[in-house]
Amino acid sequence: MAFSDPAPRRHVHTRAIHYRGYERDDGLWDIEAHMTDTKTYQFRNDWRGEVKVGEPLHEMLLRVTIDDSFTIKDIEAATEHSPFEMCPSITPNYKKVIGIQMGRGWRQKVRMQVGGTNGCTHLTELLYPMATAAMQTIWPLMKHRQNKADSHIEPSDKRPGVIDTCHAWAADSPVVKMNAPKFYTGE
Repeated sequence: MAFSDPAPRRHVHTRAIHYRGYERDDGLWDIEAHMTDTKTYQFRNDWRGEVKVGEPLHEMLLRVTIDDSFTIKDIEAATEHSPFEMCPSITPNYKKVIGIQMGRGWRQKVRMQVGGTNGCTHLTELLYPMATAAMQTIWPLMKHRQNKADSHIEPSDKRPGVIDTCHAWAADSPVVKMNAPKFYTGE
């Protein structure tokens, strides 16, 4: 379903965020994020001078390396464009998230390490959806491989972690009834 026709307006700002997931040859996984903020008008910045139309005011990158248990093994943060000269100097602080496991309490754990003045608002915000991007990268591929290799094996007795995380995966939904019938709670 598309949006309805908008009121008359003009484009002013674009924030673009891209996440990519990679399977590494060493058995680990890289999840990368790239964020840019651009304006449709030229403006002056005290540190950089004139910022041209389409030139990023912000450009931040993150690469998180995780294992199969979603534990962070390494992280690399980079600030390519920023409004203040000091912004890139905070990127080494992101090493503080090494050892944190993506999952329950993920956002709180991230905030404890790199929230507020211990980090960059934009880099920290990029970390939050990394867990979802990691799950979308790893779980479907693992399930695909398992189904391909073990099509004769009975489904696991372990309750899938995705149940009750959204409307479609509600325990009483047809999606759960079809994909995890042992855990279906509907009538």
